[in-house]
Amino acid sequence: MRDLPALLARIPDDLKPVVAIGIGASVLVFLVLLHGAGLHGILVFRARRERRLRVGRPHIVAALFLFGASVFLMLALHIAEFMIWAFVLIWMGLIAHTSDALYFCANAYTTLGYGNVDVGLHWRNIAPIMGISGLFTFAWTTSALVGVVTAHRQLIEQLVEEHEKEIPMRAALRRDELGARQSERNSERLEMEKAGTQSAGTPFFQRLGIWKNERKRSEELHKAESAKIDELRRKERDEEEKLGSAAPAQDPADRK
Repeated sequence: MRDLPALLARIPDDLKPVVAIGIGASVLVFLVLLHGAGLHGILVFRARRERRLRVGRPHIVAALFLFGASVFLMLALHIAEFMIWAFVLIWMGLIAHTSDALYFCANAYTTLGYGNVDVGLHWRNIAPIMGISGLFTFAWTTSALVGVVTAHRQLIEQLVEEHEKEIPMRAALRRDELGARQSERNSERLEMEKAGTQSAGTPFFQRLGIWKNERKRSEELHKAESAKIDELRRKERDEEEKLGSAAPAQDPADRK
C-alpha cells in the first residue's frame, strides 16, 4: 500500500467524504479496542501492586507513586491513540509533516478545534470521527479513573491506619532495646567491679587471667544481649508484616 495516496486521489470527489467516514470509523473501532485493552492492563497493573501494599508494612509514599503511575499510563494511552491517528493521516498523504499531523490530531481528538491545519475539503469528515473517538475513550478513561481514585482513597486510609498502629510498635521496640542495652552495661560494670575485687593484692599474672576472664564474660554478655535485640527486632518485623493481612481487597480489579 505504498501508493495509497495515489489510490485515494483516483477516487471521485463525490465519494471521498464517504470513504473518509469509512476509514475514520475503522480507525475508531480499532482505537476503542486498543483503549479497552490498555485500560485493562493498567487496572491489572495497579491492582496487583495494590495487593502488595495492603499486606505488610504501610508504604504510603509507594501508594502515592502507584496512583501517579496509573494516571500517567492513562495519559500515555491517549497520547499513543492520537499519534496513531496522525500516522494514518500521514500514511494517507493528507498531511505532509509529522508535526502538523500531531497538532491536527491532538486538537481534533480532544475536540478543541482544528487550529490552522486542515486535511482538505473532501477528507474533512475524518476530523469529527476523530473527535468522536476521543469522546469515547475519554469517557471510558473517566469511568476507570473514578474507580482508581476510590481504590486509592481506601488504600491510603488503610495505610494511614496501619501507620498509626506501627508507631507505638516501634516505640515499644526502642524501649526494649534501650532496656537491653542498659542491662548489658550494668552487667559489664558488675563484672568489672567483681574482677577488680578479685584482682586486688594478687600477683600480676593472676590478675591478667582475671582480666581475660572478665573480658570473655563481657563478650558473652554482649552477644547474648545482641541476640536478644535481634529477636526483638524480628518480632517487631513480624508484627508489622501482619498489618493489613486481614484487610479485604476493595477494588473489583483485584479479583482478576
